[in-house]
Amino acid sequence: MKAPEQFDPSKPSANSSVPPSMKQSAKSPAIPAGTPTITQNHKRTAQADNKPFQWQFLLPKNWGIWLLFLIMLPMIYLPLRWQFWLGRKLGILIYKAAGSRRRDTLINLKLAFPEKPEAERELMAKQVFVNQGIGVFETLCAWFRPNIFTRTVSISGLQHIVNAQNEQRPVILLGAHYTMLDLGGLLCAQFFPVDCMYRTQNNPLLDWFIYNGRTNIFGKQISSRDMRSLVTSIKAGHVIWYSPDQDYGLKQGVMAPFFGVLAATITASRRMAKLGSKAKPPAVMALHTYRQTPDNLPRGKRPHYHLTITPELDNYPSKDEVADATRVNEVLEGLIRIDPTQWMWFHRRFKHGPNGRTDIYK
Repeated sequence: MKAPEQFDPSKPSANSSVPPSMKQSAKSPAIPAGTPTITQNHKRTAQADNKPFQWQFLLPKNWGIWLLFLIMLPMIYLPLRWQFWLGRKLGILIYKAAGSRRRDTLINLKLAFPEKPEAERELMAKQVFVNQGIGVFETLCAWFRPNIFTRTVSISGLQHIVNAQNEQRPVILLGAHYTMLDLGGLLCAQFFPVDCMYRTQNNPLLDWFIYNGRTNIFGKQISSRDMRSLVTSIKAGHVIWYSPDQDYGLKQGVMAPFFGVLAATITASRRMAKLGSKAKPPAVMALHTYRQTPDNLPRGKRPHYHLTITPELDNYPSKDEVADATRVNEVLEGLIRIDPTQWMWFHRRFKHGPNGRTDIYK
């Protein structure tokens, strides 16, 4: 499957320096009357309560986060085409300013794509940051302005979830950290209700923002440390989104190849697949979320997103945890390769080796 047109920040077009607000605008195609909005079509298992506000959030150490949100939130009421333009500019700015993240991204891409010329990997790295800049706006809109994405999504493989649910089996949906992360959850909820696993953020204010934003998307958010809630959701037959594509070391993982490089791979999905009823065990499958339209959204067009759900993994889990981790990595790698620049390569995916932390990123 061919990746969409790549935006090259190093070769700006004649119009790239002109904000869309200064150009003649065109309206997006009209949505037929009576079409259900994203909100009207939203499916969820429950409506979670928001986390309460804490007065410590107003301490000076958090003022930077407040300022960032005060700047960003009004922008989500601009047309999506303008948001994409701003997202590209934001991504390019971060690529130039965040030296360590840029270096980590280039190292990861060199490890994963050694056959590509250095210039091509640099272009890919820039596009990763461009997609993430757009992803910031996509995520904020998913939280606070979801109906802007009405009639922008298609799906393939939905029958795999429907079949499992018809058999009253829970589903472990293996996702990945794509740049449109939370928008992917919103779009999934147009077809089936979904709970999600999450890791608490180190900053309490940032965690408060993210958790409360996601209450508008997911039926239930399950902390990675809350096994009781996880078991409850599995026994209730829910679809649970879990992303096993980051490096958390080897305390709960094994070394398995990922893009041809041995990587610490968490094996929690094996343990999750063993929970619940033996007669109706969880079905494990993978999810890919993908923006098919180019980042320089044409005038008068809405973006289009596609969701892909793979068939259930047969004989999973097996008796070999390394083989299982390898299978999961192979599935995720195949999906990421549809457009590698829509995956978050700036994470230190290969920071652990068989003997502990490596010096790859030094």
